[in-house]
Amino acid sequence: MSEPKQKTLFEEDSVPEKGSGFGDTNFISNKTERIHRWVPWIAGFSSDFVRGIVEEEMESTGKVLDPFSGVGTTLVEAAVMGHDAVGFEINPYAVLATRVKFGARTADPHDLEEEITRFQSFHQSKVKSSYKPDSAPPSGFNTRSEFYAPKVERKVLIFWDFVDTITDDVVRDLFRIAFASKMITFANYSYEPSLGTHNAADRPRIENYPVGEALEKKLKQMLEDIRWFQSETSAPGVNGEVVHDSFFNCGEHMEKGSADLAITSPPYLNNYHYIRNTRPQLYWMECVESPKEYGPIENRNYGKYWQTVRDAEKVIDLNFPNPPDDLAELISELRELNPEKGQYGGNGWANYAATYFNDTYQFGKGLMHALRPGAKAYVAVGNSILQGLNFETDRHLANVCEAAGMDVQDIYTPRDARTGNSIIQSEVRVTEAKKSHQLYESVVELQRPQEI
Repeated sequence: MSEPKQKTLFEEDSVPEKGSGFGDTNFISNKTERIHRWVPWIAGFSSDFVRGIVEEEMESTGKVLDPFSGVGTTLVEAAVMGHDAVGFEINPYAVLATRVKFGARTADPHDLEEEITRFQSFHQSKVKSSYKPDSAPPSGFNTRSEFYAPKVERKVLIFWDFVDTITDDVVRDLFRIAFASKMITFANYSYEPSLGTHNAADRPRIENYPVGEALEKKLKQMLEDIRWFQSETSAPGVNGEVVHDSFFNCGEHMEKGSADLAITSPPYLNNYHYIRNTRPQLYWMECVESPKEYGPIENRNYGKYWQTVRDAEKVIDLNFPNPPDDLAELISELRELNPEKGQYGGNGWANYAATYFNDTYQFGKGLMHALRPGAKAYVAVGNSILQGLNFETDRHLANVCEAAGMDVQDIYTPRDARTGNSIIQSEVRVTEAKKSHQLYESVVELQRPQEI
C-alpha cells in the first residue's frame, strides 16, 4: 500500500480536512456520559468519537457495526442517533452489559423505580436484623485472598436475596448490572490496571462498606439515564443486536453487505487479558461456573493471548497471502531475541504477534463480507512494544487489511501519547522499552471497494 500520512487530529497548526469533527478516542469521558457510565471498562473509545463519525458518514438511517462491541458504546450511540446497530462480542459478561444498556430504550422506568424503593426498605431492614441470607457466593469463584470481608459479603448476599424476588426480567438484569458495575468498589481487589489484591497494590483492606446505599445510588442513576435515553432516542424502534460470537463468524450472522458503517477497537497487541480480568463479574453474573469455561473464550479472542500461544509445538508465523515484508521481518527479529528466557523470550512473543496479525487478516475478510460496497470502517488501535521492539500496530493493521481486500484511506492519530503498562511495565517484558518508543493511539480509516 502507499503509506498513508499519519495525522494528529488536534494539532492547532495541522487540522486534517477529513475527520476534523471526530471526538477524542479517550474512553475516560464515558465515565460521566449517560448510559455509557453504567459499566466501567478498561478500554475502548468515547461516545463523542462514535458520534462524530456517525454524523459525518451516515447521511440517512442505516446499520452501524462494531465487530468488537465490548460494553456497547457504538451500539448505544448509534441507537440514540436513530440507527440500527449490530455488535459481536465473545465475553459473556460484556454481552449481558450491552444488551441491558441497549434495552434501556424500552425499559419501564415506573417498574424500576418501584423496585428501587422496595430494595431500600428490604436491604435496610435485613442488614439491621439477625437475618441470614439464603444466597451464597458463586461456588467456583476462588481467589488468592478474601474477596469480600465478612460484613461486606453479608450485605452483598442480602442484595442477591432481593434480586431473587424480582419477577420482571428486564428490571432484574438492571439490578444485576448495577451490582456488576460497583462490585469491585467494596471488594479487597482493584484494577491496577489488571485485577489484583489491595495488599499487592498497597491499598487498605475494606472491612465494611455501605453496600446497599452504593447500589441504590447506582440504580437511581440508571433510572435517570433510562428516562433520558427514552426522551433522546431519535427512533425508539431501532433494532439493536449483540451477537455472542466471534466476528470471524460474521458470515453466519449477517447478510453480505448489510452494514453501512463500522466503528470498532479490537484488542490491542498488549496481552491485556479481558477474560481473566472480568472473572468476578463472570462468576457473580452466572456467566461461568468454573475456570474450565475460560479456555473456549480465550481461544476465540482476537490474537489469542501470549499465555495460550507461547509454547506452541510449531512456530506460529504469518499464514495469509502476501504478508507485508516489514511486518514479517519485525516478527523474525522479535523471535531471535532473548532465547535463553524460554517462553518469556522473543519466540513466545513472536508467536503471539503472528497470531494477532493472522487474526487481523480474518478481521479484514470479515469487513469485506459485512460492509456494503463503498462503506467505511474506522478502527481505533494503539501501538505496542514487545521485548523492546516497537510494533506500529496501526500501520501493520492497515497493510494486513489491505491484503484482505480493503482499501486504506488514511491513518489519524488523535492521541500521540497514551499511558499503558500491561506490556511496558510487565515483569514478563524482559527487555526495557527504549525511551524513544512512545505509546500512541491511531484510527485507521478503511473502505470496502466499490467493485471487487
